[in-house]
Amino acid sequence: MANGSVRVRFCPSPTGNPHVGLVRTALFNWAFARHTGGTFVFRIEDTDAARDSEESYEQLLDSLRWLGFTWDEGPEVGGPHAPYRQSQRMDTYKEVAEKLQEAGHAYHCYCTASELEERRDAARAAGKPSGYDGKCREVGPEQKDRYEAEGREPIVRFRMPDETITFTDLVRGELTFTPENVPDYGIVRANGAPLYTLVNPVDDALMEITHVLRGEDLLSSTPRQIALYKALTELGIAKEIPSFGHLPYVMGEGNKKLSKRDPQSSLNLYRERGFLPEGLLNYLSLLGWSLSADQDIFTIEEMVAAFDVADVNPNPARFDLKKAEAINADHVRLLDVKDFTERCAPWLKAPFATWAPEDFDEAKWEAIAPHAQTRLKVLSEITENVDFLFLPEPAEDEASWAKAMKEGSDALLRTAKEKLEAADWTSAESLKEAVLAAGQAHGLKLGKAQAPVRVAVTGRTIGLPLFESLEILGKEKTLTRIDAALAKLGA
Repeated sequence: MANGSVRVRFCPSPTGNPHVGLVRTALFNWAFARHTGGTFVFRIEDTDAARDSEESYEQLLDSLRWLGFTWDEGPEVGGPHAPYRQSQRMDTYKEVAEKLQEAGHAYHCYCTASELEERRDAARAAGKPSGYDGKCREVGPEQKDRYEAEGREPIVRFRMPDETITFTDLVRGELTFTPENVPDYGIVRANGAPLYTLVNPVDDALMEITHVLRGEDLLSSTPRQIALYKALTELGIAKEIPSFGHLPYVMGEGNKKLSKRDPQSSLNLYRERGFLPEGLLNYLSLLGWSLSADQDIFTIEEMVAAFDVADVNPNPARFDLKKAEAINADHVRLLDVKDFTERCAPWLKAPFATWAPEDFDEAKWEAIAPHAQTRLKVLSEITENVDFLFLPEPAEDEASWAKAMKEGSDALLRTAKEKLEAADWTSAESLKEAVLAAGQAHGLKLGKAQAPVRVAVTGRTIGLPLFESLEILGKEKTLTRIDAALAKLGA
């Protein structure tokens, strides 16, 4: 493909939190543009005043920035086809709708909702397609006057050509739609507001979009848009019909299509949990595409270098949270330690931190960070993993206490304290040998011996490498906490 010839767009509606299916669509468009040296257009479809909000618009921009996407044309960047918000382009849509009517490609439809429903029911009962039946295609002036006298307010419908429409989908291959399955459709509401069916193709035409990569749920609208494109080309509004590629569904729990209402679909959820943008994008890219059969972990640069929409798999892709976390964990481990410590910063402060700000110790944090980095799936897990360093006493976790403090734990802890008092506190290996020796004195292997020590010192049965943790916490605090645990066991 000629360098720079590709123009793709990402055109979300600012309604609610961005969801992961939307991000996957943005990613594939962005990667395709960057791979081909083309142009990535970011456009906002905000013609639905009842659902759109400025807050959601700001969230969209913030989300794209967080993910690391840059756009060549769009809000805040501008470009030759500005404005890039549909709410600021209403005059354009009005003008195009009028031109379509003047050329006979569109007409006024006066059918009421109840009439349409009645005719649909009759068609279904007769086993026929239940789309619009073309009743108002040839309404004459007298009939039009009668309808208007009755107070009927017409919508504008696009007149579909009576012909089969075939196109080659970039993901699915050749697809054919017969005319009885693609009826005339509305493009302007009775109140004059343009519909998605008009504004989306008109903007694509005027912005010279060459490739439309979007979700499979929009596949049924493609033959309608191709017919509209042909009309726009005839009117000199469009230069060419873009190539279409429909990305596979993302499936959620119970093998149902992941929807905006599913909690696991919210991008904000992953940001709040501390997913890395590069980890999340790596996982989302695997929902329909892969770098190679034996490589799941790769950088965004590697994806861009290899991405071809022809390699997208048309089959539905299942969103697997555990796999997303595992891939994110790999990306956490790929960070250099300084970058890791900086990215953890939000979770070491209010409202996440459970310790007083003055009790946070930067030196202890920097010492524990390399050990934490090997254990985390998501950055938010850092708070619980390091709180034992900064709290006056360990967090109380009764389940951990009940699991670790079995009969004989008090005797073990007394021996462990004795051995630890004599250990070298500049060496995690020496602390390990002390606890190992305490365990051997009571007939326990290291795993069983260290559990009561871990809970006494950190409050939990699971955490960071124990002996490095003890070394960083220090001798005095460690022994004080073992004394406190012994007192609790004695009580």
